[in-house]
Amino acid sequence: MPVAQPLEPQGDPSVLRMASPDSNTAAGEMLGEELRRHRELCGLTLKDVAPVIRGSTSKVSRLERGESPPKPRDVYDLARHYGLSDAQMRVVEQLLAQTNNQEWYEQFADVTPDYLRRLIRLEGRADWITIFENQVVPGLLQTRAYAQAMVRLVRPDAPEDEVMRIVMLRLRRQFILEQGRRLTLLLDETVLDRCRGGADVMREQMEHLVKAATSQKVNIRLLSKDCVLPPYPFTLLKFPTGGPSELAYVEHVSSATYATHRKALDGYHKWLTLMCAAADSMESSLTRLQAAAERYAQQTTLDG
Repeated sequence: MPVAQPLEPQGDPSVLRMASPDSNTAAGEMLGEELRRHRELCGLTLKDVAPVIRGSTSKVSRLERGESPPKPRDVYDLARHYGLSDAQMRVVEQLLAQTNNQEWYEQFADVTPDYLRRLIRLEGRADWITIFENQVVPGLLQTRAYAQAMVRLVRPDAPEDEVMRIVMLRLRRQFILEQGRRLTLLLDETVLDRCRGGADVMREQMEHLVKAATSQKVNIRLLSKDCVLPPYPFTLLKFPTGGPSELAYVEHVSSATYATHRKALDGYHKWLTLMCAAADSMESSLTRLQAAAERYAQQTTLDG
C-alpha cells in the first residue's frame, strides 16, 4: 500500500467563517438573511412559508431577523421547500452549526448514531481514506437518488423528512473530497449489478463513479467475483503527523468497531495488499464502470 502524504485541504469559498465573540449571534442573523433571500428568490411571502415550519408569519419573520434561536428542523424544512442546491445547503449548514457553536454534523444528531458522527469527525481529519465495500456504493460516492433508494430500502417505515435528512447528511460528508482528501475504493463488482432505485438511478450512479474515477484524488478499482475477499466492508483512515497515524473502522448493524492496535491494523493491511494485487487496474475498472453506465442507460431507454 502506498503511504499517504499529508495534504493541505483547500477551503470552500462558499462557506462563511466568523471568529468574533458574538459569532453565534452574527451567524443567526446571517442565516436568517440567507433564508429570506432564498424565499424572495422563490417569490414567496412570509404567509406562504409559515405552514412549512408549522408556525405563524411572525415565527418566520423572527427566524429571518435572527431574533430567535433557529431550530434545525425548521431550517432544513425551509431549505428543502426553497430547493437549495448542495452548495447552498453547505452555507446554511455552516451558519446553523455556528449559531450553537457546533460542528456541522451535530445538526443531524437526531438521525445519526454517535459512532457514525465519530467517523464523520475522523474523516474530516484524515488525509487518505481507503474503503473496501462488497454490498453498496459507499456513502462518500453516492448520488442523491441512490442514497435515497438505499435509505428507503433499509428504513422502509421512516418518514420522508427523516429520509431526506439522512440523505442530506450523506451528501454533506462528500465535501471532504472537494477539500483534497485522497480516496481509494476497492469495490466488489457485484455492487454494479445490484439495481437500487431503478435503471435510471443506477445509470446516474455509475456515471458519478466514472467522473470520480477520472479525478486525481479518487482511485476506484473493481474486484471480480472470483477474488477472495474479507467477509465485511471496512474503512482505513490515515492521518497527518501529530496524532495516531491510522485506524480501521468496521460498521455493524447497530454499532461500530474502531481498531487502532498495530496487530489489528496489520490484518487489515494484509487484506488490502491481497485485494490490490487481485483488483482490476484503474484503467480497466474505469472501462467497466463506463460499460455499466451504458448498460443501465440502454435499460432506461427500453423501460421508457
